[in-house]
Amino acid sequence: MGVPAAVLFDFDGVIVDSERLHHETMAEAMAGDGPAPSWEFYRAELMGLDDRGAFAALLKRAGLPASPDEIRRRIERKAALFATHAATGRVPAFPGAVELIRACAAAGPVGLCSGALRSDIDPVLAALGIADCFAVRVSADDVHQSKPDPTSYRLCVARLAAKFPKRGIAPAACVAIEDTPDGIASARGAGIPVVAVATNLPASALRAAGASAVVDSLKGLLPEQLAARAGLPDGARRG
Repeated sequence: MGVPAAVLFDFDGVIVDSERLHHETMAEAMAGDGPAPSWEFYRAELMGLDDRGAFAALLKRAGLPASPDEIRRRIERKAALFATHAATGRVPAFPGAVELIRACAAAGPVGLCSGALRSDIDPVLAALGIADCFAVRVSADDVHQSKPDPTSYRLCVARLAAKFPKRGIAPAACVAIEDTPDGIASARGAGIPVVAVATNLPASALRAAGASAVVDSLKGLLPEQLAARAGLPDGARRG
C-alpha cells in the first residue's frame, strides 16, 4: 500500500485547537467597533479566511472603511494578543495530529499550507516539537490572496516539487488535510484531493464542500490510509 507523494497540512483546526482563540482575539482587536462577532458568526463567515479577509469583513460589517492601513493595524493588534495567549499554552494539538505529522514526515515530504500568520505558526510548531517535520511552509505572509484562493496550495506544491525533484510531486498525487470549506476549496482549486477532519464543522458541510473523505479525528491514521481515503490511484502513490 503506497503513500501520497506529499501530504499538506492546514494549521488551525487541523494540527491545533486554536479557532476559539482566533475568534476571541479577533473580537478583542475590533475593540467594540461594530456588533460583536459571535462564535456562530465566526464559524460560518470567518473561519477559513486569513486575517486580512476576516478583518475586511468585520470592518465592513461595522460600517468602517477597510483600508489596508486599518486592516494592518487590526492584524497587528490581534497577533500580539494571540501570541500572549498562545504563550500560556492555549493552543494545544489535536489528538493524533503530532503523531500523524511525524509518520508522514518519515514516509515522505510534508508541507504546511495555512492562512495564519507565520508569527502565529512558528512558535507553536516549535513548542510541539514538529517544526522540522515540514519541508515547506506557506503562510498568509507568502501570498497576496489566501484561502479559498488556490494560490497558497499551488505555491506549496511547487516548492515541494522543486525541493524533491525525484519524488514525482504533482497536485493529484498529494493529499491535503483541511477542516473548512474555504480550505477545501483552496486545495481542490489547486487540484489536490482533500481528507477533511471534523474538528469545528459537521462532516456534512465538509463533504458538501468537496472533501474526498471526512474523519472525526486524526488519531490512529497512517500515511497510507490518507492515500486510500483520498482516492489516490495506485499509480499516484509512492511505495
